[in-house]
Amino acid sequence: GGAIMTNEEHNTALYQKMFAEQEKFRDWLKGQPPEEVLNHAYEYTIREDILMSLEYHNLSDAQADALMKFPSPLADVFRDFEKRETDHMDVIWDCLESRADMLLEEQRRALRETPVYPFPASYAQEHGELEQYRASNRANAACKEAIEAAIREHYDGNSLDSQAAELVVEAFGLDRTLYVLANTVQQKDWDGRISSGNKAWAKTIPIHKNPDAWGADRNASFVVNSHPGLTDLFLSTVRQEYCQKQEKSAKSSVREKLQAMPKATSPKHSAKLKRQER
Repeated sequence: GGAIMTNEEHNTALYQKMFAEQEKFRDWLKGQPPEEVLNHAYEYTIREDILMSLEYHNLSDAQADALMKFPSPLADVFRDFEKRETDHMDVIWDCLESRADMLLEEQRRALRETPVYPFPASYAQEHGELEQYRASNRANAACKEAIEAAIREHYDGNSLDSQAAELVVEAFGLDRTLYVLANTVQQKDWDGRISSGNKAWAKTIPIHKNPDAWGADRNASFVVNSHPGLTDLFLSTVRQEYCQKQEKSAKSSVREKLQAMPKATSPKHSAKLKRQER
């Protein structure tokens, strides 16, 4: 008889047989119409994986020989695989969920980290800062909607739970939350349901007039439209929770940011700004 085969040789012989089987299958597939190729795409991929697993592992002599006796061992292993319950779909679902969560977190972080852009559209246009202006405006509108939702969901008929304010500040940062609320109170200055203390506070936050081509104020787009009494309650909660201890420093930091309007570039420009501030 011939020389005794090593384990490596048993496995190599099986690998060669299965490799030839896959080559034949591939050649047959190439001659099929596209729809038929798609029908067999899964089978082709799994068969490639079966071959690859044999590259990395060794069967015992007896196992390799048992498979060798089959005319088409690759097709046979594939059929067996198809019957198995695997956690493949669970892994896919897990990937889907975690990818969505990651993107969501990135979007939330982008919202939180978008700086408040306190100048009007005309100023942004003149200084090539329309992108920052628009990003800030989108965040203002989202923040206004979040405040409305928080009031809707956290008011139980006689009080507003403190989590309402926490969720909004967590999502949008304190500066933007205060900016949106100050704008709201300034625009509803006539409303008796808003406390005089909150009205006085809102006046300390400089918000530039931002008229569009028809003279309508663009800042109206981020006015909180909840019940004014509840908006007032919400603002008081934010100020109590976040500003009382550092009311002065918080207010001045917001004020510094909002007052950091660069010097006008021309007399015409400063005259225009004065007009807008009136």
